[in-house]
Amino acid sequence: MCFLMDPRIGRKVCYVQFPQRFDGIDRNDRYANRNTVFFDINMKGLDGIQGPVYVGTGCVFRRQALYGYNPPKGPKRPKMVSCDCCPCFGSRRKKQKFFKNDGDLPVEEGIYEDKEMLMSQLNFDKRFGQSGAFVTSTSMEYCGVPPSSSPGTLLKEAIHVISCGYEDKTEWGKELGWIYGSITEDILTGFKMHCRGWRSVYCMPKRPAFKGTAPVNLSDRLNQVLRWALGSVEIFFSRHSPVWYGYKNGRLKWLERFAYINTTVYPFTSIPLLAYCTLPAVCLLTGKFIMPSISTMASLFFIALFISIFTTGILELRWSGVSIEEWWRNEQFWVIGGVSSHLFAVVQGLLKVLAGIDTNFTVTSKASDDEDFGELYAFKWTTLLIPPTTILIVNIIGVVAGISDAINNGYQSWGPLFGKLFFSFWVIVHLYPFLKGLMGRQNRTPTVVVIWSVLLASIFSLLWVRIDPFVVKAKGPDVKQCGINC
Repeated sequence: MCFLMDPRIGRKVCYVQFPQRFDGIDRNDRYANRNTVFFDINMKGLDGIQGPVYVGTGCVFRRQALYGYNPPKGPKRPKMVSCDCCPCFGSRRKKQKFFKNDGDLPVEEGIYEDKEMLMSQLNFDKRFGQSGAFVTSTSMEYCGVPPSSSPGTLLKEAIHVISCGYEDKTEWGKELGWIYGSITEDILTGFKMHCRGWRSVYCMPKRPAFKGTAPVNLSDRLNQVLRWALGSVEIFFSRHSPVWYGYKNGRLKWLERFAYINTTVYPFTSIPLLAYCTLPAVCLLTGKFIMPSISTMASLFFIALFISIFTTGILELRWSGVSIEEWWRNEQFWVIGGVSSHLFAVVQGLLKVLAGIDTNFTVTSKASDDEDFGELYAFKWTTLLIPPTTILIVNIIGVVAGISDAINNGYQSWGPLFGKLFFSFWVIVHLYPFLKGLMGRQNRTPTVVVIWSVLLASIFSLLWVRIDPFVVKAKGPDVKQCGINC
């Protein structure tokens, strides 16, 4: 309420977003359910631009913003008036409201000019529905009820408004209220408000204002991430995509637009991430190195880039108070979710856009009351488990093949081998929480996952041996000449 009633910026605040805090999470937070990097770093950074995105819960709204109104303009400068004889003042006096301040100077009162203009141009029935009392309340600054309304009339109007068909043929779900058409309607709803010029505020009290439960099981966690990523892909291909929507009025700041673009394009990073997680094994199997030879200037450029990224990460951790362990858990699950849930979200999103094949929506099961976190070790079959398992098997096979090749070729090949092993171990270490969740309490991987993963790894290895793009193939005349010389 302090943010919404602030005399300087309060009237332009559309909602106050709180971080999500969770109960029932295992001590080590194996699957990064707390999302501390997002809530304690990213959202705090957005608070300094135009405000954090709406994340679906733990949020308090201003009803004018939900009703599709534009934010009020800033207060104008006080105007000096001497008397009523001035024709200019006389013509404007009928249109403006004034009050006396301590200096007895009439000052123009801040009113919703944009709201009045919008109300005069659009049909109320088409916009808000056919309820006179409700439409009247939307035009009131504090969204109260008309003073002349009787309790019986209000009850009748309330029953009418909450009926299932009230929003038919209106702008509810399109321009007003929560926006439909996406699994992640929260991101879309906040984006529409920011496009109108509203700003939001991020509030982080020491005592959590809102608490909830998070999925503990690996499969449920991956399905939750899949739902989020699929919603982002849907927004990216919709007319509300932040890449091209909202340029007309120019009220969405550029940095805020970049932030919203990031919330819609991040699932597509699964494609290069999948390549980066596979290349180390390819290099170990083929004897080639993952990094090509580059010039000195290019090397200095990449070194400077990595140092800047490393420095930025340290400053963010120091500024936000996020621990190294929490940051590392977030990095690990970013890789796990990237090569599984994000990849499937991109495929399903493309199928929905190109072929019209819709996906089923499933509610994520949350943590149980088991003190020993029994759900943490439960296994639930899902196809999301296949890609990370395949990557693990391929990299483990690559490590074994690389070490075996180095032993056969002597000690001179051990130097280049360490560089190749580093990247492969990097992938395996990031997928280690996934491996623990896959084995469960009994440290036993389900047979169906092993069969599918070994099959895909074998197909990939055979195709790579058949193609072998690193080997330069000789042309016809050279082969014949070689045969004659031999």
